[in-house]
Amino acid sequence: MTVATTLPETRGKLTAEAPLAPLVWFKSGGPAEWLFAPKDVEDLQHFLRDLDPAIPVWPLGLGSNLIIRDGGKRGVTIRLGKAFAGIETVGKGTFGIDDALICGAGAPGISASSMARDHGIAGLEFLRGIPGTIGGAVRMNAGAYGREVCDILESADVVLRNGELKTIPLADMGYSYRHSELPEGAIVVSATLRGTEGDPEVIGAEMKRIADEREASQPLRSKTGGSTFKNPEGYKAWQLVDQAGCRGLQIGQAQVSEKHCNFLLNLGGATSADIEALGEEVRRQVKEDSGVELQWEIQRVGDRT
Repeated sequence: MTVATTLPETRGKLTAEAPLAPLVWFKSGGPAEWLFAPKDVEDLQHFLRDLDPAIPVWPLGLGSNLIIRDGGKRGVTIRLGKAFAGIETVGKGTFGIDDALICGAGAPGISASSMARDHGIAGLEFLRGIPGTIGGAVRMNAGAYGREVCDILESADVVLRNGELKTIPLADMGYSYRHSELPEGAIVVSATLRGTEGDPEVIGAEMKRIADEREASQPLRSKTGGSTFKNPEGYKAWQLVDQAGCRGLQIGQAQVSEKHCNFLLNLGGATSADIEALGEEVRRQVKEDSGVELQWEIQRVGDRT
């Protein structure tokens, strides 16, 4: 990979040939040509404004639903740190109670749901079951346990590729199942999420139910990438995978989880090529067995070699 030689000055941290494997759940994949951690929103704006438009940019969250290919990621990978992880309550509900959160894009979903619980804001409990950042959840319309980001998003603040800061309302997000129509190169920096008044004890009980269900049914303590395939209309992806006989299927050190077969695992020494090849083999076998063509939910980025 050829490292670019001229990049804008920044107040943040800019690292060449930065390893990405330690930053993603699968613990595999090549380096970033450049890894940029901006100091704040203004730093990100100035950097993108002055960056050669030909250089691609790509945001990295907690790396939970992601395969970084073994050849690494060209251009600038942007990782939003603590400066983008703040959460505050806003908006007055029926009885003068806050009913919305402004969440930095770097805040984990679990932190947002916990903050909502503590302030008696119901409707955000499902974020307890999403193992990524708010920025990633907003971009992909993440969902779990019957709810999606489109059910709670009021608006998102994004920095466009030219450095412009723009507020995008829900109506303009172009949401569909696990998809948004955010502009290419746009970086989500914060989101306003709105719920309803609720009882913190009831909210907490629902969050515990979600956490317990995830622990019981998913391989959370393994090197995994979360849910691998989207649920086709009228089907559950895991059932199609199981029906096709792929539970436990293995390529190299990559394996279909025995516990939940819509999860792929790195057993220790898997390459990203192994993991992606296993996913493609599962897709092939499911198509042969049921006629249904599974679509990847895990994002796959970078060069293969």
